[in-house]
Amino acid sequence: MNHLQDAMFYHIYPLGFCGALYENDFYSQPVLRFEEINEEWIIHIKELGMNAVYLGPIFESKYHGYDTADYFRIDRRLGDEACFKRLVERLHNHGIRVVLDGVFHHVGRDFWAFQDVCKNGQNSPYKDWFYLDFNQSSPYQDNFRYEPWEGHYELVKLNLQNYDTKMHLLEAVSYWMQQLHIDGIRLDVAYSLDTHFLQALNQHCRSIKNDFWLIGEIIHGDYRRIANDDMLQSTTNYECYKGLYSSHNDKNYFELAHSLNREFGSGGMYRDLPLYNFVDNHDVDRIASRLNKSSHLYPLYIALFTIPGVPAIYYGS
Repeated sequence: MNHLQDAMFYHIYPLGFCGALYENDFYSQPVLRFEEINEEWIIHIKELGMNAVYLGPIFESKYHGYDTADYFRIDRRLGDEACFKRLVERLHNHGIRVVLDGVFHHVGRDFWAFQDVCKNGQNSPYKDWFYLDFNQSSPYQDNFRYEPWEGHYELVKLNLQNYDTKMHLLEAVSYWMQQLHIDGIRLDVAYSLDTHFLQALNQHCRSIKNDFWLIGEIIHGDYRRIANDDMLQSTTNYECYKGLYSSHNDKNYFELAHSLNREFGSGGMYRDLPLYNFVDNHDVDRIASRLNKSSHLYPLYIALFTIPGVPAIYYGS
């Protein structure tokens, strides 16, 4: 199974699934919590019919994984490189491909290059990795101001137009592909990523593994802006996500039908795109909390697995 359109995903947020500590101290020895995704779980995933696993952030971070501190180190709260490679091998042995979260729009304040800027200011060789203004200060009382992600100053926006920044990220992807043996990347905040970077990423991945998957997070707008021959193969399908639950709550399948026709009908915008369909994930409420009636879980999942696209289940749902 190498084609994305044939995939069925099981989505795991490892820091939560494996019971990791809330905060990383950056000095403790790795705890091999990846072992929580054991053979019993993998067999369960296989018996559900899933042939791909999407793992949320696994690289060193302070808190939730989307605040990366090091793209080349497994988060010590989850394990180490050897532990993760054993997990990938077990999944591959069951015919299950592995997709990781790629958080390339921003990093955490503990990211090593940003820490160098905090220490050395305008003398830092990494100052051009970020969008900085040394004539102002930040809410964290830094001697400079920086662009955050959507007003969250614990997350520092990367300058993806800077050559060294781009090459560092592409080198990290090479490491993930060649040393960790992953099969794809789900790009966090893909809707805000520099399109030239997406093109470079696509070319880079294809040069290493032609059937590598690239899926982008997008919430609004035209999915084809980033899902096309030059960039990504797929995006998250938030339009159908909303219709899948609200059509049940409102007793109005016309909403879902409208979205399906708009996207996949005879003149549909995305007939040839294997969009990533879901009913919940790490960013939204559990679907059982969204639905007014628990009995609607059954028709909801029937719809998820029969509409065009790539279905995904969030662990535990």
